[in-house]
Amino acid sequence: MENLKVMKKILSVSAAIIAACIVNAQEYTVTSPDGLQEILIEVSSGEGAETCGIRYSTFYDGRPVIISSGMDLTIDNHVWEHAMGKKFSQPEKWFDRLQLSDTTMTCRDTVWHNSYGERSSVRDAYRGLVLHFTSDDATGYGIDIEFRAYDEGIAFRYMLPMHPTAIYHRIKADNTEFCFPEGSLAWYTSWAQGEYRLRPFKGWEDECERPMTVKISDSLYASVGEAGQTDFPRMKLRLGARPNTVIASLNDDGTDVVTPYRMPWRVVMAAPSLGRLLENNDIFLNLNDACAIADESWIKPGKIMRETRLNTENAMAVIDFCAARNMQYILFDAKWYGPEFDFRSDATQVIPKLDMPEIIAYGKEKGVGVWLYVNQHALQTQAEELFPLFEKWGVAGVKFGFVQFCNQHWAEHVHRLVRLAAKHHLMVNIHDEYRPTGYSRTYPNLLTQEGIRGNEEFPSASHDAILPFTRMLCGAGDYTVCYFDPRIKNTHAHQLAFPVIFFSPLQTLYWYDTPARVKDVPELEFFDNVPVVWDDTRVIDDSIGEHVVIARRSGDRWFAGAISGDDACRVMIPTGEFLEEGVEYVMKTYTDDDSADTPTGVRAASWLIEGGDMLKFDLKAKGGAAMQFIPATKENMKGVRKLSAKAIL
Repeated sequence: MENLKVMKKILSVSAAIIAACIVNAQEYTVTSPDGLQEILIEVSSGEGAETCGIRYSTFYDGRPVIISSGMDLTIDNHVWEHAMGKKFSQPEKWFDRLQLSDTTMTCRDTVWHNSYGERSSVRDAYRGLVLHFTSDDATGYGIDIEFRAYDEGIAFRYMLPMHPTAIYHRIKADNTEFCFPEGSLAWYTSWAQGEYRLRPFKGWEDECERPMTVKISDSLYASVGEAGQTDFPRMKLRLGARPNTVIASLNDDGTDVVTPYRMPWRVVMAAPSLGRLLENNDIFLNLNDACAIADESWIKPGKIMRETRLNTENAMAVIDFCAARNMQYILFDAKWYGPEFDFRSDATQVIPKLDMPEIIAYGKEKGVGVWLYVNQHALQTQAEELFPLFEKWGVAGVKFGFVQFCNQHWAEHVHRLVRLAAKHHLMVNIHDEYRPTGYSRTYPNLLTQEGIRGNEEFPSASHDAILPFTRMLCGAGDYTVCYFDPRIKNTHAHQLAFPVIFFSPLQTLYWYDTPARVKDVPELEFFDNVPVVWDDTRVIDDSIGEHVVIARRSGDRWFAGAISGDDACRVMIPTGEFLEEGVEYVMKTYTDDDSADTPTGVRAASWLIEGGDMLKFDLKAKGGAAMQFIPATKENMKGVRKLSAKAIL
């Protein structure tokens, strides 16, 4: 704590140098329930009200995460004071005219149940502070800034109180800074479906996507993200003039909002390891409103296979395949209603080769629901009539295709469609540029989304080992597993681990495959058995880009996935980190083995182990392993061999 006091003093001095004409400074500190996350806010008033400086710093366990960084919005407004009959022009740098008028302390500590997540029990606990600012002139403008400190990280947002005479506020820029300690490196990508590179904070060709994961040291990591973005431009991050600094960047030149209005949350997670960041990612859900759907019984996560040949006979074959392999859904991809990029295509009409009523009825007999892909062209022009029609047909869900998502218009449009889908009992999968910010807590019919460079693009194995600690921090990702396609750049055991490594309540399997192409190999029982939502999640190994091990629990069963990057490696799995010590389990393993007599080169085996045993796996380059752990009983342990402590799988 003594080091923290010294650091605070240094940061306060730095802030004083940066801010001009400071004559009065007030400091406020908010600490998380566990005492590890802390945010320090400094408010400086200037001579003659010429400047108001608002700065913040964050710490994890006393160590700096964000170094004194500025908070500011650029707002261009004109306001009429009717009582005076005069027109005042509000300056763009209107933060300079603000005065701190009041403060409000906040807190919460509750637990809610999540039927669609990586953890079924979610603690929502924080300590918070709201700073209330008012303008010192006759315009009457003001702003509130809310800060929260969770055990998982800190969050803050700008809130515009209701103004009685302003028609609107035009927010031209969010100038919030995020300044990291010297030597920090960021996993950089410039777009939602890009690949990642670890880079210093300089020489970027473009803005960085969020969440942006940062390595501060070997024992301290952070991630800057966004939560609650539903009707506002998405944030990206551009390099600032100060070293090791990025600044929030909005897509629009001007965004009009009517007061009262709350901007999205800016989130800074911090943890001693990358794995802890992933284990803590419920912060994005907690920063959104509770579920708005009274009856959620129709929302059913599951596994899905697409059908692209688009005729009734093949559709029936896919339904039979799904029913046999414990898959819950079939997806009709593009062109089931005509050319997808043509505004003249009518998504209320089905092409003649598909008998949709017969297919949906047959699927219901087999316990397999039907999802329909609809491109943004038809969503723009037909959604109001499409969604009630799909409900009448008995469709289970809609996949939004080629969604544009960057400015205020598209943010409002996409989330309005999610709400409209919920009204008509339709689940949703959003594809292309959409990245989650926690809205699935409020509308859990939004099961999953892309916003990810998925398996159908055949990325490198190292890319697969980066994603859990970058893109996957903000929520589910539809990774479109391509198991039998010859173009995959990794092993089949690597692919087999994906449903555990990449969380998604709608898990797309066999992306480029048809029932005829799927070979009857023993390891497919793992896909058959693996759940898509979880009661608990543990990151066992977080060697980003090199190898990853994640274990997830459903009921009394645990499943684990291990993947290597582009190089071979040995992974050690201490089962005591997730299994009950001393309890016997039947462990089923699926590993790469060139001697296995299967076309996929995967060996399936069963072993008897005890919770607390150390497992050793030698993973091939671009390889992997999948595991299932079931409490041992007299019935399921017959003929199962005890795994030797020296065994290397």
